[in-house]
Amino acid sequence: MVSIVGDPEKQHGGRPSSKSLLAIPVGIKNKAAVDKLVSKFPADRFTLVLFHYDGAGEEQWDDLEWSRRAVHVSARGQTKWWFAKRFLHPDVVAEYDYVFLWDEDVEVDAFDPVRYLDVVRREGLEVSQPALDRRSEIHHGITARALLRRPGVQGGSGDVHRRFYKAASTLGGGGGCDDSSTGPPCAGWVEMMVPVFSRAAWRCSWGMVQNDLVHAWGLDYKLGYCAQGDRTLKVGVVDSEYVLHGASYARRNRRQGRGFPGRGEEAIAR
Repeated sequence: MVSIVGDPEKQHGGRPSSKSLLAIPVGIKNKAAVDKLVSKFPADRFTLVLFHYDGAGEEQWDDLEWSRRAVHVSARGQTKWWFAKRFLHPDVVAEYDYVFLWDEDVEVDAFDPVRYLDVVRREGLEVSQPALDRRSEIHHGITARALLRRPGVQGGSGDVHRRFYKAASTLGGGGGCDDSSTGPPCAGWVEMMVPVFSRAAWRCSWGMVQNDLVHAWGLDYKLGYCAQGDRTLKVGVVDSEYVLHGASYARRNRRQGRGFPGRGEEAIAR
């Protein structure tokens, strides 16, 4: 087992390198999916932390090639944010450029983490997430992969969208999202399934995580305060590198006609 504190290459006298951290809550039943996910993240660019919520430890994951370079933390019945609050203190992970705090049920066939970070740096995003493939279980339209791409608008390259458009509801008085919207869920907002934080944004966000936080519902509406500037510019969804989330749930919802943004709802790359 390796240490999470600092860059392992520095600890062993190697040349310092730019590294990020991938932390995932995992259960042994999802071992194959986790293996596929982790294998997408190159060892020379990412340190790996597994939070074992089912009590299974390192020994049950030892047959995977990358397991011995991972940090394993086990606490039965706990959640991603419980683990993050206790084991990802900003001082502990200060050596890492970015913190990926992801769910385990993510398919990454269309995702490359190195290219993703290239986009994040170029676009100046402090809090971000990969867009969700539209086959995913989508709860908020802004997280869906943009259908329309507008290179050059608001500094966007077509790789990122920062806002979401939705017509105001005439039934029930639901508000719409347009160019004047400056906050979530219309602009400057990501969901809590696959967030990515810069070093500075994680220090701020960690401070808002309660010790007994379970699902982090509501915290996503506050992350814009950690954007190190204008949330409508510094928070965004990366369309060019996208993931499929909750595939088994999405298949069920498709059969039932749920899970997709409705008519008049549209994410635009900008």
